[in-house]
Amino acid sequence: MSEMLRKARAWPVLETKMASSAHSASPDAIMQLGLGFWNAKVLLSAAELGVFTELADGPLDGETLRRRLDLHERGARDFFDALVALGMLDRRDGRYANTPDTDFYLDRRKPSYIGGFLQFANNRVYPNWVGLTEALRTGRPQGTARHSGDIFSERYADPALRDEYVRGMTGVSLPVASALATRFPWARYKTFIDIGTAEGGVPVAIARAHPHLEGGGFDLPAVQPVFERYVRSHGLAERLRFHPGDFLTGDLPEADVLVMGHILHDWDLGTKQALLAKAHDALPRGGALIVYDQMIDDERRTNIPGLLMSLNMLIATPGGFDYTGTDCLGWMRDAGFASAQVEPLRGPYSMAVAIR
Repeated sequence: MSEMLRKARAWPVLETKMASSAHSASPDAIMQLGLGFWNAKVLLSAAELGVFTELADGPLDGETLRRRLDLHERGARDFFDALVALGMLDRRDGRYANTPDTDFYLDRRKPSYIGGFLQFANNRVYPNWVGLTEALRTGRPQGTARHSGDIFSERYADPALRDEYVRGMTGVSLPVASALATRFPWARYKTFIDIGTAEGGVPVAIARAHPHLEGGGFDLPAVQPVFERYVRSHGLAERLRFHPGDFLTGDLPEADVLVMGHILHDWDLGTKQALLAKAHDALPRGGALIVYDQMIDDERRTNIPGLLMSLNMLIATPGGFDYTGTDCLGWMRDAGFASAQVEPLRGPYSMAVAIR
C-alpha cells in the first residue's frame, strides 16, 4: 500500500474516533482536524499548478521544479516538502518525484487522471465552504447558487465553466465507474444509459469493460460537444451516443439499465422521488436502475464523506441533501420497483440496485 493511500485511509479512523466520543480526542487530534483545510489546500494548489504533470517525465531537483512552475523562492521548498510529508511526492537525494499513485491519477496527460475534480474543488467548492456557517443558519445555498438558485444554468452557459465542471465530474466518477463495471451483472443486459452523464466517464468505463453493451449518456444539450469529444477519444463513438434532454421537465430515455450517480443528492425530496418514478417508467420489465452516491450509513455515524457531502449540497444547492441506503430503498419501492437492494461499491460509495 502506498504512503498516500495509507495516510488517506487513516483519516476516517481518526474522524470516527472523534465522532464517537469527544472525550477520546486529544488536543492535538482536535487541532489536526480543525486545520485539516491546510492539508487540502496544499493538494488543491499542487493540482492547480500542475506539479504532478511536471514530474511525470522524471524526478527534478527543487530549484528546477520551482522554476518550471514559476513559483517564488520563499515558499517553494516548504510546499514541495509538505507534499512529501503528505505522501503526495517522494524525495531522494534532493530530487522530487511522483509516487506511483500520484503519477497514475494526477498526471493530466493520462486517461486515469482524476485531478479535474480537484481543480473544480479548488475553484468552486473550496471558496463556497467559507459560507457553511451562514448556510447552517439560513438553509440557503452559498456562492453562485445563492444568487441564481440554479447550479447548472450558470455552469453550462459559459463553455469554460461547463468544461471545468464536466472534467471535475469525470475525475470524481472514474474510480467509482471502475468498481461499477465489475460489481453489477452487465452480462444480463444489452443497453444502458447514464443519466446526468457530464463528460461521459461512467459510460466509457462500463463500455470498455463490456464490449457487448451499447448505450450512452443523457444530459442537458450544452454538454453534447464535450461528451462526444470524450467518447471519440476513447474510440467508442459507434457504441455510445448522447441523448439531450432535461430530466426535470421531460421523460428519461429508454434502456435496459439506467444509471444515476451524483444525481439524486442534488435535489429536494420531491424531485428525488419524481426522478425515480421517471426511471421506473422508462425501464422495461426486468430492467434495472443503479443509483450510486456516498450514501450515509443508516446509523449516521461512520460514513463521514457522505455526511460532509450532504453539507456540501446545503452550500451548493437550494434543496439537495444526501441520504442513507434505507432512505433510497424506500423511495424506490414507493416508485413501484419490484425489488431493490443496497451494496457497498467503493470507499464511501454504495449503490442501490432496483429491478422493475
